[in-house]
Amino acid sequence: MNKRERVLAAMNLEPVDRPPVGFWFHFLAEQGVGEACVKAHHDYYNTIDVDMVKIMCDSYFDYPNPVAKAVKEPQDWYAMKPLGKDHPFIYEQVARAKAVKEGLKDDMVVIYNVFAPFSLIRFGVGDDLVMEHLKKDPAAIAYALDVIAEDCCTLCELLVTEAGIDGVYYCVQAGEKNRFTPEYYREHITPTDKRVLEHANKFSETNVLHCCGWAGIPNNMEIWQDYPAKTVNWACYIEDMNLVQGMEFFGGRGVLGGFDNRPQGVLFSGTKEQVQEETRRLVERAGKTGVILGADCTLPATVDIKRFGWVVEAVEQMA
Repeated sequence: MNKRERVLAAMNLEPVDRPPVGFWFHFLAEQGVGEACVKAHHDYYNTIDVDMVKIMCDSYFDYPNPVAKAVKEPQDWYAMKPLGKDHPFIYEQVARAKAVKEGLKDDMVVIYNVFAPFSLIRFGVGDDLVMEHLKKDPAAIAYALDVIAEDCCTLCELLVTEAGIDGVYYCVQAGEKNRFTPEYYREHITPTDKRVLEHANKFSETNVLHCCGWAGIPNNMEIWQDYPAKTVNWACYIEDMNLVQGMEFFGGRGVLGGFDNRPQGVLFSGTKEQVQEETRRLVERAGKTGVILGADCTLPATVDIKRFGWVVEAVEQMA
């Protein structure tokens, strides 16, 4: 099988010659923008023999809506309007995705990192202000999230229709058990989470749901259990939910992950023998069907990428 065939088969729960492998990391600051970022992607994906590409949205974490930047009181959110497809926040990301895809030496499944609206609003103005306004006036934050969701929908659509990529890696956050009750999250955050993901699904069947464990705090995973995506990725180590358990939890869908992304994890700090032994253990436990080997989340920028090759070598030996 070639790389594209292998990844699509895994996502569709079809037989594979061996489990596909995919890892990603944030690039160094000077590689996070413009042509340097495109080159950094090519230098990585055209060097290390992984099976799929996840394009990073580095330098586009901060949602740049000018109204949001000036918000002081909850009622200020009602002045927000979508940025629109001609704003650099959208068209530059589409251009990045297109340039990365066009420079790949292999035909690979390519997905692009898109954050859910609640993440973008927090990145844009700060977590404390958003949480304060959510308590004071949930309707105002709901309005703002709808505006951001429209931009996210536009971005997802153009990434497929104009950049030509296969789908999105949709990152949902803020499910930490010490932040919201599951009921509150489902009422106030889920509607715009799903709005974007459902729009992305209109243009691609190759979307990945990433249930982010960024805070190192276990999430209320049930809040995302019914989110519609082909494949699911979560923090196995933070959630104490391995690949087998996760496949069952998410209704038999394809899964991506298995390795701890943190510096203390074997992938980042173990010997070659330890990394390959962990690879074999993951495959023996989870099987070869519906599994893409990867990490809980983005790896630290200082990771030695030759370690990813060790994983590929191990699964090839198991084929």
